[in-house]
Amino acid sequence: MSTIRHVAVIDIGKTNAKVALVDLVTLSEVALRRMVNAPVRQAPYPHHDVEALWNFILDGLAGLNREKRIDAISITTHGATGVLVDAAGELVLPVLDYEFDGPDSLAADYDAARPPFAETGTPRLPLGLNLGAQFFWQQKRLPAEFARATAMLMYPQYWALRLTGVAANEVTSLGCHTDLWNPWTADFSSMVDKLDWRRLMAPVRPARDRLGPILPTLAVRTGLDPRTPVFCGLHDSNASLLPHLLSDAPPFSVVSTGTWVVSMAVGGRAVALDPARDTLVNVNALGDPVPSARFMGGREFSTLTDGQPQEWSEDDVAAVLARQALLLPSTQQGSGPFPHRTALWSNAENSSPGQRFAAISFYLALMTAICLDLIGGDGPTTVEGPFAQNRLFIRMLAAATGRPVIASETSTGTSIGAALLALDGVAVMSKGERTEPPADGDWGDYARAWQRAVRA
Repeated sequence: MSTIRHVAVIDIGKTNAKVALVDLVTLSEVALRRMVNAPVRQAPYPHHDVEALWNFILDGLAGLNREKRIDAISITTHGATGVLVDAAGELVLPVLDYEFDGPDSLAADYDAARPPFAETGTPRLPLGLNLGAQFFWQQKRLPAEFARATAMLMYPQYWALRLTGVAANEVTSLGCHTDLWNPWTADFSSMVDKLDWRRLMAPVRPARDRLGPILPTLAVRTGLDPRTPVFCGLHDSNASLLPHLLSDAPPFSVVSTGTWVVSMAVGGRAVALDPARDTLVNVNALGDPVPSARFMGGREFSTLTDGQPQEWSEDDVAAVLARQALLLPSTQQGSGPFPHRTALWSNAENSSPGQRFAAISFYLALMTAICLDLIGGDGPTTVEGPFAQNRLFIRMLAAATGRPVIASETSTGTSIGAALLALDGVAVMSKGERTEPPADGDWGDYARAWQRAVRA
């Protein structure tokens, strides 16, 4: 094919699925299709509706290709999700929803099998947030179905398999709190061999490998050129990080926002990660370890603002800062830097809707600042995804960290990052608006008051 310009990015998030068309010349999204991604709560356990997603993907590719010719396809998905397939590439079990609590029933047995944090950089997480715990539970509870599996795939590469017929794995998803990967040796963890899973692991390929052209039947279904290449793909937070790895000078941090708020520090201060506070080692698209921390900030925002207006005024902000109306962690428990705390409002009686929205935005920024501190974040911080559009979040994050914050101009940094897998050479990103720490002392006073309240 000719030079790649327009890349269709399949972007499967936990809450929404998207097919975006990215122009590599302007590094911008020029078209987008979106659907809600809700799990199916049916036997044998809550699982992802992959057939609904598949139809959405194919319809999206066909529709986008009618607008502008698609030159290539790339893939990015949420983490903590894997797939078991048979020799024909068919699912042997539904794709388990990581919020299913079934794996907790085997927690003691799994804890005896899993590697230590020092080996994998993976903290012990509840539910199915450790992908290894999902596979372990499926093997123990559904042994006949598990025995039919001939390959374990990470979630982006499952979609790549359906598009190309080629089975592969890739390090950003393998290294995303799975217990399956050792980032220091760039190989599978000791548990993979202990449980005899290495034989099931599809070959590990770089994220930017071309796995093959789209299958002929899919070319007919979508109208794409049958030579359209499909790239191996990567984990969504690492897709957000990739543009900065290619163009920014360390130290810097990237905050990828969606259902999860994932903070990643590159070239930051040396710190000892605390697995009890949901810090971890991710693996970036170049194969290097990246200190990271996360909390379920997008889910918290949706819960806290459900049905409430999201408008605010400068008077609302001034009132919240003056009263030091605080929301303290955590609305979503079981993960994040304060996994066992219950949310508490302080000095917030009779707050107006605008004041409440400001306090929620400040809470999310201050939680993010804690995450950045836990991983040694330094230098400017770039915020990708929906929170980049929240000016209150951006300004409070700058106040709390004392460092500049850049609000990415793209609606989703994951799509741009995934599209860059198709680009040869180094990309120079359009950075977006830069916010310096506010000179107004009320912002810093508020951040310190919140931090004191959390410590107390």
